[in-house]
Amino acid sequence: MLTKRKSRTIAIILAFSGTVTISGLHKFYLGQPLWGVLYVLLSWTPIPKVASAIEAVWYLTLDEDRFDANFNLGDVEQSMGRLSQPVTNQVELLSNALRELDRLREDGLISEYEFEQKRRQLVDKM
Repeated sequence: MLTKRKSRTIAIILAFSGTVTISGLHKFYLGQPLWGVLYVLLSWTPIPKVASAIEAVWYLTLDEDRFDANFNLGDVEQSMGRLSQPVTNQVELLSNALRELDRLREDGLISEYEFEQKRRQLVDKM
């Protein structure tokens, strides 16, 4: 089942709003409910507000392709849903997406948990 595409603009707005109102809404929106709950539980401290501000700036610096790779599983999800593509192309797209995810994890842009979550989503789509 395909999930609705996440908007970078909405993620930025929700992250920035977390510096003033409830922190963590952007995490729920981006499909990371455990992080969202953690932000809400820590809302009595300044930690989630600072983290929300940092993440909002990070989302601002990402271009659409990188944002899609992180939060929309890139074009692989749409490509894998099309029956017209040969299976070899799907396998190639999957392997490229897994390599990209691994590179993001190695660069410290996503956590080990996020990597594993996205990896499972990609493999399940296959």
